[in-house]
Amino acid sequence: MTDTSSHATSMRTHLCGELRSEHIGQTVSVCGWVGRRREHGEHLAFVDLRDHSGIIQCVVDNDVDVRSEYVLRVTGVVRQRPEGTINDGLPTGQVEIGDCAVEILRQATPPPFPIDARADDVDENVRLQHRYLDLRRERMQRNLRIRSKINAAVRDSMHAQGFVEVETPMLVPSTPEGAREFLVPSRKEPGSFYALPQSPQLFKQLLMVAGVDRYYQMARCLRDEDLRADRQYEFMQLDMEMSFVTQDDVLDAVSEAVLAAAEAATGERPAPIERMSWHDAMNRFGVDKPDLRFGMELVELTDVFASTEFKAFASARTIKGIRVDGGADEFGRNQLDKLTDRAKSLGAKGLVWLKCTDDGFDSPVAKFLSDDEVAAVKAEMGAETGDLVLVVADEWETTCEVLGVLRNDIGRPPVHEGPYRYVWIVEFPLFVGHDKETGAPKSGHHPFTMPHPDDVDKFETDPMAVRSIAYDLVLNGWELGSGSIRIHEPALQRKVFRALGITEEAAERKFGFFLNPFEYGAPPHGGFAFGLDRLVAVLAGEENIREVIAFPKTQSGADPMTNSPIAGDPAAMAELGLKILPPST
Repeated sequence: MTDTSSHATSMRTHLCGELRSEHIGQTVSVCGWVGRRREHGEHLAFVDLRDHSGIIQCVVDNDVDVRSEYVLRVTGVVRQRPEGTINDGLPTGQVEIGDCAVEILRQATPPPFPIDARADDVDENVRLQHRYLDLRRERMQRNLRIRSKINAAVRDSMHAQGFVEVETPMLVPSTPEGAREFLVPSRKEPGSFYALPQSPQLFKQLLMVAGVDRYYQMARCLRDEDLRADRQYEFMQLDMEMSFVTQDDVLDAVSEAVLAAAEAATGERPAPIERMSWHDAMNRFGVDKPDLRFGMELVELTDVFASTEFKAFASARTIKGIRVDGGADEFGRNQLDKLTDRAKSLGAKGLVWLKCTDDGFDSPVAKFLSDDEVAAVKAEMGAETGDLVLVVADEWETTCEVLGVLRNDIGRPPVHEGPYRYVWIVEFPLFVGHDKETGAPKSGHHPFTMPHPDDVDKFETDPMAVRSIAYDLVLNGWELGSGSIRIHEPALQRKVFRALGITEEAAERKFGFFLNPFEYGAPPHGGFAFGLDRLVAVLAGEENIREVIAFPKTQSGADPMTNSPIAGDPAAMAELGLKILPPST
């Protein structure tokens, strides 16, 4: 008697990759694509048949004319492979299908690249041009299924926590969220435009005013930004908002969904997610999205050089260093010169390198350091003979940021190596930098972010010291997403607007449709959104989110498969009242 799998259809009883020793003696039907065909004596041939679950070896008559990527239905009897032909590298390697009847469902043109791991070395534009073939590969099938598991786990977690899934509009007004928008012309209102949503931010907060209480959405968002390894024009995010909550409530809810997703993808539930203030993250790692998988933490050296006679250090506000274990031999002079150039390109005045020896430091600046300073640096850095110490002396933020980049450049492992290290970064500055034209502070997240209650009195005296109740989730150095507790009190919102240099008239013009509903009773609320593409990429061990998106764009924003973007149809352009002009410079 033949048992059947849950994937059985009228054409197949099992998937190719399901067959094992317990199926020996059963008559089965499998469907898939020909991976390889190998002659086996005068009358027989081996055909590796592949579907998304794996490969099974089929023994067919030699006169059956099947070639690479032909689509077949094979019916036969599962049997033990002969001694000496077992393939321990395949889950199905103990068995094969014999006595095969072969039905050719579709012949195929030879593909432009091999449908296996060798395609990793093929030019990406060629792979994306034929993405439907690229997706047949085991790696891509695995990534898509990891993504599906993560999506399902996130949805299950959000439902279990009482969240309601609500879809928000894709045609929205232009919003001030800091990134370029994609605009959609209105045929009914010539000269007017919709924007495609950068996020559902405004609508999800209005849902809190509406009493939905707990909202979530697997939201598609679009931003006209330059593409890179962790960014596409269109991306998916878990978007959520909660009423009557504090920061802890939001972080707990998101953590539950993220840990459930990680467990679904990897089979193991990560430890509870630790928290770290933005200031501590910058002080220790030099970035607000620290990779906690490796050491090389920034070490404070300012007090060591409090009385130094070395001019480059004497005038600096902050001096910090990082230690590269065994780096004295690893880094030659040319490499050190490149690190120095890198530091300068990031805004530092320079970079001091110190190779640790038994007698002190081997360095062009060693002669300017006292014996006490050498001993103190070694002690603070934990430096031993053979180590390399890199030191930056500058303003606090510059010192931290430069060393943070060098730390990642030198020590960060590939995304698939080491454990998964999640961390919440909290207490971001409410304001960052200043507007070049007005001189007013700029929002660190967005202008509706709640200030830390302990810092409200600093708005007039020291606005740059005001913390926010904002938070980011970081995984292995990738920022997965961000969120905040929102301002729901009009008086406090006006205070933040004034600090940002936004007049009441400008606020009404830009945000009136959003803020006026708050007058009807807005509950305390907060939310978060994290990028599903980024989470899937890290959990799948991919360095680029394009490898976990079914049909992505290239880094230039093109789609080689559809040849988009393309010129607008003249008739459609005329109906919309549009005319192409040279881009402004």
